Amino acid sequence: MKNFILIFLPFFILKGFGQNSIEVPKPFKEIITPRAGSDEWYKLNNANNEFQVSITDGKLEVSKYNASKSCEIKTQDGKIIGIDVGEWGGILFFVPTESAKKSFVIKEGNIKFIFSYKDKIYFIEGLTHMIISEGALFELDISGPTISYKRILDFDDSPEALTIYQDQIFIAGYKNFYIINNLKKEVIFENTFWSSLYPNSIAVFNNENVFVGMRGGIVKLDLTKKSLNFYKND
Repeated sequence: MKNFILIFLPFFILKGFGQNSIEVPKPFKEIITPRAGSDEWYKLNNANNEFQVSITDGKLEVSKYNASKSCEIKTQDGKIIGIDVGEWGGILFFVPTESAKKSFVIKEGNIKFIFSYKDKIYFIEGLTHMIISEGALFELDISGPTISYKRILDFDDSPEALTIYQDQIFIAGYKNFYIINNLKKEVIFENTFWSSLYPNSIAVFNNENVFVGMRGGIVKLDLTKKSLNFYKND
């Protein structure tokens, strides 16, 4: 699974949200959201720092992000493992708990996430390479003697970060932001500036305070106003 090193930093308070004020690490300063392809955007695209967001004890934490090429979920009989190695492909396979039984491949593809949602198991494929950016959500069926899957929906770009909040699936794509409610997809932000900044994590406090970690900084989304603010670590 993905590993990260926490950065413990002093905080300042975002203004203008009343009781919904959320603290953000002090070295991060809000800047004008860069336009994709601009000089500032290129600097972010070439930045060495990638930041992950999370919530600990009701507070926003930002950490250095270390990418992982694998994900997994445990089942009653073993575990399902997904591998993503980008343009070189990937695989979804099952490893049984009983050593006498053999592991087997479920599906080939770039496996981004495996997760449980409403008592079912799902996985997401995604790939961004050159002019390709695509993805899909699948449902797994582990009730029978073999494991099968079915395609639920497609994405207009590659899903890069995922979290579940109040039974809704939040996904930051390569350039879009989605909410999936009852397996119905809604595009909230489309063709955003973070194309090529590779979102890696999502922290949701409420609909007015959704944070996304990525290369070069973090983004705050307001889903009600459909506005975004970018914070860069200087």
